[in-house]
Amino acid sequence: MSQVTLYHNPRCSKSRETCQLLRDNGIEPLVREYLKDVPSADELRDVLSALGISARELLRTKEAEYKELGLADTSLSDDQIIAAMVQCPKLIERPIAIRDGKARIGRPPESVLEIL
Repeated sequence: MSQVTLYHNPRCSKSRETCQLLRDNGIEPLVREYLKDVPSADELRDVLSALGISARELLRTKEAEYKELGLADTSLSDDQIIAAMVQCPKLIERPIAIRDGKARIGRPPESVLEIL
């Protein structure tokens, strides 16, 4: 089986649950603490492609930085939103499991099982 990469925040309960769910299913994910190892804009574009969603759909809208950076502005392009996520990675929804060019957001954690 190919490697599963997990964009993970150990302080997030859903992220911890998703990591444990993968392990319970015999998969030791390659954990990427994206707040410390911030993905590049190109990496985020790849993740968005694997998820099949827009950059806006990956934004955490309840973070203070969402409001501070004016990200509710619907005229912002995906590139502008991606740049904001690179600048402030806590805006990236989590956790994200990636395998073989497919990805799922672990909300609920069981959704990541779809790509296994």
